[in-house]
Amino acid sequence: MSKGTIGGGGTTMLRRINVASVLDAVRRSAPAPLRVAELVERTGLARPTVAQAVDELLEAGWLQQHGPDSADRSLGRPAIRVSLRGRAAPVLGLDVGPHRVTVGVSDLAGRKLALVRRSGPGWSAQELLGVIGDVITEALAEAEVPAEDIAAAVAASPGIVDEHTGRVQLVPSVPGWSAVDLIKHVRGLLDCPVMLDNDANLAALAIAAARGGTGTLLAVQWGERLGAGIVIDGRLHRGTGAAGEIGFIATDTDDVINPDDSRGPLERAVGSEAIAALGRQAALDNPQSRLAELGGEQLDTADVFAAAAERDPVAQAVVQQVARTFARALAPSVLVLDPTAVVIGGGVARAGAVLLDAIADQLRLLTLNHPRLELSALAEDAVVTGAMRMALDEVWQRKLPTPAMTSTA
Repeated sequence: MSKGTIGGGGTTMLRRINVASVLDAVRRSAPAPLRVAELVERTGLARPTVAQAVDELLEAGWLQQHGPDSADRSLGRPAIRVSLRGRAAPVLGLDVGPHRVTVGVSDLAGRKLALVRRSGPGWSAQELLGVIGDVITEALAEAEVPAEDIAAAVAASPGIVDEHTGRVQLVPSVPGWSAVDLIKHVRGLLDCPVMLDNDANLAALAIAAARGGTGTLLAVQWGERLGAGIVIDGRLHRGTGAAGEIGFIATDTDDVINPDDSRGPLERAVGSEAIAALGRQAALDNPQSRLAELGGEQLDTADVFAAAAERDPVAQAVVQQVARTFARALAPSVLVLDPTAVVIGGGVARAGAVLLDAIADQLRLLTLNHPRLELSALAEDAVVTGAMRMALDEVWQRKLPTPAMTSTA
């Protein structure tokens, strides 16, 4: 199927706008189908106009037809229903990190068709490109979508993304990554529009969409690395490109940013590896604790939070230390932004209430207005979900006949 817009060169501007209005109404209802009468009500267009637009969209392959529902049959009205044909324009999201690559494929209605992860001990830039190719191939096979059918793709990467060059800057955790043209590489695999953005920004967009509503959202992506995205009334705040890089917040008066270091001060203090290290040291210092029973020198971050949830005082002390350090670093951002909510995603979000409650207690002592503190249900999938969402937005903005596009027709 062609990835072009709907309507030939002879289609009038008004007709294209009408088609766009009908399509937008179906999109907002997705994946639930709508009857023509419902489309008339939602668009304010005349029934013949809606019927003509539906026929056009069915013929172009953007909509699919369903039979009447049970209510229609009981009333003797065999009204057809239509919904988005999801595979008309599938999209791909890519989450790239130094130790893991995740690829998701979504249909036009936002349904996930595939989600594939690949973890490793740490890759060089060239090794990472090979892994990306392999995981994309696997995800496309799982989704049963040919590469040439992908309508748009978005890649997420740690680091600061230069919007002018499309390159990633300041990523010491992946040697040589700033010299890689990731957009060009992915475009060569898929032959479609490709965009690149910071991973925490994309996670913030996904979390904001899942929560809905307006206001200011500070979405923290917390794993081995630590970053944040800021969404204000549905719009991502980028600053000059480095907004949300909270991993580089100083935790001590002697802390300075070293561009050659793979992590910032806050990441070194409370990243997932730091939490595990604190737990292992606590286990060595307290051999009778639950932490020692759970693994001692082999302890990981999940073990620390599990022991704290079991009310082990040694593990609880570790969690309190992490919460105190994190809250003191985050409090200035909360005071400046006065967010409606602070949402924590990433692997550390799996800690649950034991960490959330400890952070909330500390923030209450350090801030004036106390934002809602939540854990993201998306957890480690927030970044790839945000990438797929941005790719879908790209499809709707460039591939479909929206009123904004037709105004210049």
